[in-house]
Amino acid sequence: MSAILEILGLDAAYGEARVLEDVSLAVEEKGITALLGANGAGKTTLLRAICSMMVRIAGEIRFAGMRIDGRPTEEIARLGIGHVPDGRGTFAHLTVEENLRLGAYTRRDRDGIAADFERVYAYFPRLRERRRQQAGTLSGGEQQMLAIGRALMMRPKLLLLDEPSFGLAPVVVQEIFRILAAINKEQGMSILLVEQNAGVALDLADHAFLLETGRIALGGEAAVIGGNPSVRRSYLGY
Repeated sequence: MSAILEILGLDAAYGEARVLEDVSLAVEEKGITALLGANGAGKTTLLRAICSMMVRIAGEIRFAGMRIDGRPTEEIARLGIGHVPDGRGTFAHLTVEENLRLGAYTRRDRDGIAADFERVYAYFPRLRERRRQQAGTLSGGEQQMLAIGRALMMRPKLLLLDEPSFGLAPVVVQEIFRILAAINKEQGMSILLVEQNAGVALDLADHAFLLETGRIALGGEAAVIGGNPSVRRSYLGY
C-alpha cells in the first residue's frame, strides 16, 4: 500500500532550540500509525511541523505525492489534513453545532455538509444530544469527541490526533478509540496518532514509531514494536 504522508529528513526548531532531528517516517494510505514517546520527545512538534504551525523546519514533507513543507496552514488543511490538537481547541462559548460548522468553513457543498453532520452525530450520539449546548459546559470526553467531530467536518484524507486520551477516564478512552477504529475502517481515513498511552495506541495502530529526544528510535509494525522488550518495560509497564 502506498504512503499518504512521507516525512524525509525533517529537522524542526523553535527559534534556536532544535526539537526534531533527521526524522523520517511514513503513514500508509487508509492506515493507522502511532507515534509514541515520553513528554518532551517532540511528538506535538512533529504534528505542528506537518501543519506548518509555529515551528521552523527543514527537510521534506509529502502529502498524497506533493510537497507541502512551507505551505500555509490553511492550504494544508484544504488539501485534506485535519488536525485535532492537544488541549482539544474547542470554542467554549459556541454551541456544539456551531463548533462543528466551523470545521466545514471552507466547504460550499450544503448537501454534503448536512450528510457529514449526520455522520458525526452517528459516531458521537452524545454530540447530537448536546448540539445546542455551549462547548465549554461539556465533559472532557465530550469535548474530545467534539474536537474529532469538527476535524471530520473537513472531510480530511489524513487525521492528525494529539494525545486524544489525555485526562480522560479509561472507559471514555475505550469508547473514543473504538470510534476511531470505525472511522478508519468505514471511511478509509488515514490516521497519525500521537499518544502517551502506548497500550491503547498499539492496539489501534497498524504501524508505530518511537520518538526519543527528537529522533526516531524504532519503527515498524505495531505488533512488533509492542513486543520489543525495551518498549514493554518503558511504555507498557511489563
